[in-house]
Amino acid sequence: MFNEFIRNNRYVAGVLALIRIYLGYQWFTHGIEKLTGGGFDASGFIQGAIANSTGESATVQGWWGTFLETVALPGANIFSLLVMWGEVLVGAALILGLFTNFAALMAATMNFAFLFSGTVSTNAQMVLLTIFLIVAGYNAGRYGLDRFVLPFVRKTFDHKDKKNVTKKVAEA
Repeated sequence: MFNEFIRNNRYVAGVLALIRIYLGYQWFTHGIEKLTGGGFDASGFIQGAIANSTGESATVQGWWGTFLETVALPGANIFSLLVMWGEVLVGAALILGLFTNFAALMAATMNFAFLFSGTVSTNAQMVLLTIFLIVAGYNAGRYGLDRFVLPFVRKTFDHKDKKNVTKKVAEA
């Protein structure tokens, strides 16, 4: 019942649009700050999270600390770019309501990475709001570009898939 309500109600779509734009603004502005702030470098943050993954009062789980130490820290330059551009692109997509579900999923992924690294800030709140967008499906982008883009994408890919299926059946 709740699932149908959040996925189909037009008034809920308006509330979801406000949530989506709020989250998008948060992501976009933080990403722009990193891009224009004179060389964002994630290595200090990564090193801090690694340091917090050991000892009696560890706030970061050991398995995540190991991942950060063996993968993220050696590739800190790549992770810095991914964070900066990921925040900007996710923010823009959420503001515009373009590929909303994918953008929300990527936002949740980034939020969880920050949470796993021991940063609380607004990440938990953002995850909670993002879950509503993901559960709402198409309705989260109803009042955005998804309204126009998704039917076009579906039509384009459905048309090609039908041609391929028809061609494979004819060949068999």
